[in-house]
Amino acid sequence: MKNVKLTLEYDGTNYCGWQRQSNVITVQEEVEKRIGEIVGDKVDVIGCSRTDSGVHAKAYTCNFKTNSVIPPEKFYLVLNSVLPDDIVALNSKEVPIDFHSRFNSKGKMYSYTILNRSERPAINRNYVYQYGHNLDCDLMREAAKYILGTHDFTSFKSTGSKVKSNIRTIYEAKIIEDENKVIFYITGDGFLYNMVRIIVGTLLEVGEKKIIPLEVKTIVEAKDRTKAGRVVPAKGLCLEKVMY
Repeated sequence: MKNVKLTLEYDGTNYCGWQRQSNVITVQEEVEKRIGEIVGDKVDVIGCSRTDSGVHAKAYTCNFKTNSVIPPEKFYLVLNSVLPDDIVALNSKEVPIDFHSRFNSKGKMYSYTILNRSERPAINRNYVYQYGHNLDCDLMREAAKYILGTHDFTSFKSTGSKVKSNIRTIYEAKIIEDENKVIFYITGDGFLYNMVRIIVGTLLEVGEKKIIPLEVKTIVEAKDRTKAGRVVPAKGLCLEKVMY
């Protein structure tokens, strides 16, 4: 028995997230089905994260166990011959039998892309959130400092999620301006349900000067979802990388 780790890139537009569910199409279901066709047996693919409906990934990691004779380092090539166009395997390799894509993860980096103009996009419309208001990126950078470190992020978690603890650590929060785009890069040891999207929604309020940067510190300390900003749309969010 071998444990094979895959790195995937996918466009989440047409999927109801990663995790398999009844009566909807998910990335996990699609990948498991295609691997099953190759190895001739049912497989359970373990993902590094439960990305939501419409969220994308540039380097999503997952693993599965198999007795297949296909060399692990070549498996991704075979898999790509049967995957749909919006999912591609970037590489594959054998890992220790006890490796777990989720539990062995040390952290993740997400990006969120804002198209900061008044006109809606025709190109890349599924990968950016069009936002027409003027944004002060320096104020948002100042505010982002208050989410760094280890905190109880209850204020930044949507309801409907059951976790043992709302404490997470944010290692880095960067905001990059690229012509008419504003890109948020947030790296942490883990994230609560909709946490990145709520953080971005809150920072946008700072960027519009609806709240001052210091108020983000107050929002974190409040541990109250109603104090933070809205959940921005899923399509602007992308899992950039997973650290091990």
